[in-house]
Amino acid sequence: MKFKLTALEKKWVLYDVGNSAFTMLVATIFPIYFNYLAENAGISNANYLAYWGYASSICTLLVALMGPTLGAIADTKNFKKRIFKIVLFLGVAGCILLGFLSSWLWFLVVFILAKTGYSASLVFYDAMLTDVTEPKRMDTVSSQGFAWGYIGSCIPFIASLGIVLGGGSIGLTMQSSMVIAFLIIAIWWLLSAVPLLLSYEQKYYIASTEHVIQNSFRRLGKTFRDMKKEPHIFLFLLAFFFYIDGVYTIIDMATAYGQALGLDSTGLLLALLLTQIVAFPSVLLLNQIAKKIHATTILTLCIGAYLFISVYAYGLHTQRDFWILAVLVGMFQGSVQALSRSYFGKIIPAEKSGEYFGLYDICGKGAAILGTSLVSVTTQLTGQMNLGVSMISILFVIGLLLFRKAIKLNPAK
Repeated sequence: MKFKLTALEKKWVLYDVGNSAFTMLVATIFPIYFNYLAENAGISNANYLAYWGYASSICTLLVALMGPTLGAIADTKNFKKRIFKIVLFLGVAGCILLGFLSSWLWFLVVFILAKTGYSASLVFYDAMLTDVTEPKRMDTVSSQGFAWGYIGSCIPFIASLGIVLGGGSIGLTMQSSMVIAFLIIAIWWLLSAVPLLLSYEQKYYIASTEHVIQNSFRRLGKTFRDMKKEPHIFLFLLAFFFYIDGVYTIIDMATAYGQALGLDSTGLLLALLLTQIVAFPSVLLLNQIAKKIHATTILTLCIGAYLFISVYAYGLHTQRDFWILAVLVGMFQGSVQALSRSYFGKIIPAEKSGEYFGLYDICGKGAAILGTSLVSVTTQLTGQMNLGVSMISILFVIGLLLFRKAIKLNPAK
């Protein structure tokens, strides 16, 4: 029987289409514009790559500090959608403001705020998965979100790319082009959230009390203590911390890495557009295979593939090498994210999804603190960008070993 999404599931998937456009912007046009601002300020390529990595790390650190607490508060009845709205508007407003900035330093500051709003919105969006669908449908619904997110985000991205690359021919300056491009992404992102905001109702929750924040901290503390009794959840989070850090480091720094190597900007953007196109059928195909064997087997395959990708990046020197990298990433990027999200959603208590997904987000959702810092520090210490990027392979080795251990400890495997 053909799988059909419910109306609410479709609206949940639609937000993936919207926020993925911002992800594309962060992975492509943002670092290119920052490179333009940095060059104007006389910053070297090595420092440019390092500063971009540090900014991404700060975003992750901020969400890591706020995520579990906000998630615990969001588990209270009627709070999840409220907080989702706040961080969504922070991200959208920051995205719009970025186009008006000409200082590299202020660009990084506002980028951190916008990226933090985006990343925080995903804590609550992911937590909504338990409310909008059933456990047996989670793998497919989560995969549909990423699949349509990849292909749908190409629409505003192509429009933005056209403005950025062709703006000069119609008399637009670089900054004017960026203003329009960032505005297109922000509007697309905001409009995609409207159907979900109008229809979503929190199905699983903790009863409201007079001291919401105080009680949320108490519940969060209890969750940390209870984690000792659920080693399969703890080990999965630890594994996810390592391997998804590697995944998001590659996503966040691919274009910056290509720019630092001196590769053609247009070629880099088109290669990453190809990643989105390849990702769409790949997510759906691997999800179908996961139904016949097991989702954990596909996840293991994806982590192993990323280990190969990180090693391959060491020898990356030409535009052709980058295109090959783009295809490889596209084949596995969506599935490693989608199946991780749905697997976690199935092993946690549904009524505490907010705080659990807050913990989940610490482990690298939307940015990578360990991976980007590892790349940045290694690059600055050795002066070798290829070596810095290849160090990500360590994260995948550790993540793969811990993930296989977590599977063995899962009582419902």
